[in-house]
Amino acid sequence: MNPKIIIHGGFFSESNTNQEVKIAKQKALVDIVTKGAAYLNNHTALESVVYTVSLLEDCALFNAGLGSQIQSDGKIRMSASLMDGVTEKFSGVINIKDVKNPIQVAVKLMSVDDKVLSGSGALDFARQNGFHYYNPETPQRRGEYEKKLNDSIRLGTVGAVALDRDGKLAVATSTGGKGFEIPCRVSDSATVAGNYANNSAAISCTGVGEDIVSGALAAKIVTRVTDGFSLENAIGKSFEELKHFDGFAGVIGISAKGEMFHFDSHPHMVWASFDEEVSVFV
Repeated sequence: MNPKIIIHGGFFSESNTNQEVKIAKQKALVDIVTKGAAYLNNHTALESVVYTVSLLEDCALFNAGLGSQIQSDGKIRMSASLMDGVTEKFSGVINIKDVKNPIQVAVKLMSVDDKVLSGSGALDFARQNGFHYYNPETPQRRGEYEKKLNDSIRLGTVGAVALDRDGKLAVATSTGGKGFEIPCRVSDSATVAGNYANNSAAISCTGVGEDIVSGALAAKIVTRVTDGFSLENAIGKSFEELKHFDGFAGVIGISAKGEMFHFDSHPHMVWASFDEEVSVFV
């Protein structure tokens, strides 16, 4: 099996004339997916999605980790989750504050009984496991918060889906929220609606979390692939069902057969993939 990886960086919200930001995101995604693909050559799918999402969290162009959105009370709360297609185990953190890489805290939760923690409990667990204080705020984020802007260059989430050479699948997703939301609002990213994998397929979502949860999107797509749909058809049917409430979403996915697909209901989701060569959104 040829290893494959696909990543996303949320939605591109600027006007088409803002080429500087678009080019910066393209370059960042190419660099990160290339590093992720190289890592995947010698690591499992699970290890690789964690590594790659950590790189996305560390890039200030995206809304996860460094540069996360600020909630209406002036604080940053982040969410991230991880799912192993082999064991079908899920772990995640919801509304965690003051850590550098939420996805790495989610990894630690894989090995304990209580696999999804929120708020202060998630932070306590992180501190007990060696995750030190880190402020993910950037000057631009603070400026946006103070002006109460409604759009941003970092709209959405980040995610990675990988298929390793042994045919194993895994997915990881991380978000800094939508910005200016009610404190402690829960997004889709640390739920099976936004991040799901088994031994048939793996899906990471971005977009409006409430729409993704209402559509049970990631779990629904993976279930349809498990039941015999092609990845493309499973995604297509699931997005048709989002139209009932004008759901705003984008997904990336890989199936155990090696199918790789991305789709969005409201362009343009930013993405990149590696399958012998790099492809990137244009």
